[in-house]
Amino acid sequence: MNNQKAIWCIFLLLALASCKTKELEKSPKLYSMTQFMDIVQIGGGSFSPDDSKILISSKETGIFNAIEIDINTGQQTPLTKSTDNAIFGYSYFPRDNRVLYGSDRGGNEITHLFVLTNGDVMDLIQDSTAKAQFYGWSFNQNLMYYTSNSRDKRYFDLYSVQVKDDSEEKIYPASLVYKNEKGLTPSIISNDDRYIALSERITTSNANMYLRDTQSGKTELLSAHEGDIMYSPQYFSVDGTKLFYLTDEGSEFMHLSSYDIATKTKAKVDEAPWDIMYSSLSRNGKYRVVAINNDARTEMKIYDESSGGKLLKIEGLPEGEITGVTISDSEKLMSFYVSSSKSPSNLFVYNFETKEVKQLTHTMSKEINSEDLVEGEVIRFSSFDGMEIPSLLYKPKGLKEGDKAPALLYIHGGPGGQTRLNYSSIIQHLVNHGYVILAVNNRGSSGYGKTFFSADDRKHGDEDLRDCVASKKFLATLPYVDMDKVGIMGGSYGGYMTMAALAFTPEEFKVGVNLFGVTNWIRTLKSIPPWWEAGRKALYVELGDPFTEDSVALYNKSPLFHTDQITKPFIVLQGSNDPRVLQVESDEIVANARKNGVPVEYIIFPDEGHGFVKKENNIKSSEEILKFLDKYLKANTGSE
Repeated sequence: MNNQKAIWCIFLLLALASCKTKELEKSPKLYSMTQFMDIVQIGGGSFSPDDSKILISSKETGIFNAIEIDINTGQQTPLTKSTDNAIFGYSYFPRDNRVLYGSDRGGNEITHLFVLTNGDVMDLIQDSTAKAQFYGWSFNQNLMYYTSNSRDKRYFDLYSVQVKDDSEEKIYPASLVYKNEKGLTPSIISNDDRYIALSERITTSNANMYLRDTQSGKTELLSAHEGDIMYSPQYFSVDGTKLFYLTDEGSEFMHLSSYDIATKTKAKVDEAPWDIMYSSLSRNGKYRVVAINNDARTEMKIYDESSGGKLLKIEGLPEGEITGVTISDSEKLMSFYVSSSKSPSNLFVYNFETKEVKQLTHTMSKEINSEDLVEGEVIRFSSFDGMEIPSLLYKPKGLKEGDKAPALLYIHGGPGGQTRLNYSSIIQHLVNHGYVILAVNNRGSSGYGKTFFSADDRKHGDEDLRDCVASKKFLATLPYVDMDKVGIMGGSYGGYMTMAALAFTPEEFKVGVNLFGVTNWIRTLKSIPPWWEAGRKALYVELGDPFTEDSVALYNKSPLFHTDQITKPFIVLQGSNDPRVLQVESDEIVANARKNGVPVEYIIFPDEGHGFVKKENNIKSSEEILKFLDKYLKANTGSE
């Protein structure tokens, strides 16, 4: 009798497990892009002087604006109400509630700095053609630092502005601190305002680091080396005696090192089996922050330097990766974001004294059940030459045994970018509507070591494209992928890869989705914005110099000159104000392909630049992409 009961119990458990499996495999609810864009995009984080509020940027109204959040109550208060140009909140002033924010016009990237005081706005940049960048406050809180290319549109000079209390005269005229005449970009400034760390990009894999002594006026090279080595200044010690920097010297990955200014000696401080992306020090040096690029995820470490560098463990956090860490000047509070590939970023505040973790935002739309979304999975496949290519796989939910789904390769920008396991509305929207997404981090992507990063130099549109084609062999191993319905999409450099795939491997992909992609390398490299001068030569080394015989190779890898080979449908989405990939790039390839009878759809956004920041435009672009894919890929029967 007992044996029979045991058998029945086992049978019941198996039956329940079977029901559970079926429940998990049920089809997800389908959501519109409007619902996905109801997820509020947020970013940034600056504590008010009294630690009572935090300044962030929010897209809740459909365009980014500066808002402040009361840390105690969670109450959100809009500080700006722009309806046309995106506004990004940078910082409170160090001794009062004035706010500094940045904004350009229609995505033209000519960013200006604005001071908001009790509703009044002042533009700090008088030259309408100049671009500026906020660099922070001096340690004594009497100066604000920023860079601007007003003097010479090619280079960014460093300026300081005297800042008084809110009750006194607000701002004094700017003073030139460092005149940049050689493309040595200011990076960080010591607490005593004496030293400035400068960076020089030689190639995309090679950089120098200098130390400028403002007292003596001398600039010293700290990174004399041979071969390709990167050096990236991060912060000075509190007493200004050491410079901390990232480098891949003697390693595949970036690690943290220090340079003693007096003794001129270097020492390794921290390393990981991945790139350290950045490191920072809290105002008084109590906490050290280290962010690691761990296989397309951010691994954040906080060290208590006052306790001998003890690694802090914060209890009570939700699942996901931590990004955007900011420690208040008082060193009592820390703000950060938590997100995952199926959960958008939310802002949290941690109290170092009480150990309390407090969530300040809830950005997920109430109409979306997160269980209907898909977590990305890191996979790797072997390319044509045996090189291992890391990628992120998103499998639609609700696929039953025997079901076949269309698939899209998703290619990042760059060229040296990386698709990471963060939240993407466009990816989740497509996966929710039944598309398998494989985000390929082809050779040349960052995050996987310097050998992998430089593996596509001078080979763009060739070996990186062959990685994408090779990914189809991996897709073919997935029983739920319809190999007759595989397309390719991407933005910027990913848009180039899309058009290169259609032009140079015309039978491999059924459709292409090109978001503001390069199609004519000669023109793009000749029309680089003037403020990119410090990195222009580095791009020419990696891609080719259009003013030399390299133009032949650039011509050969430019899809615009090979549109006669394009036979598959594609859609192009382009911002009219894009300073990087000019609209003419998209105009011409669309016109040429249409002459050949290729089905082409073309969407132009007159109020966007390189990437779309307005909610209504994000919605329209994704809806048009889905309609195009449903028509030309999902409905494709395999016949031409």
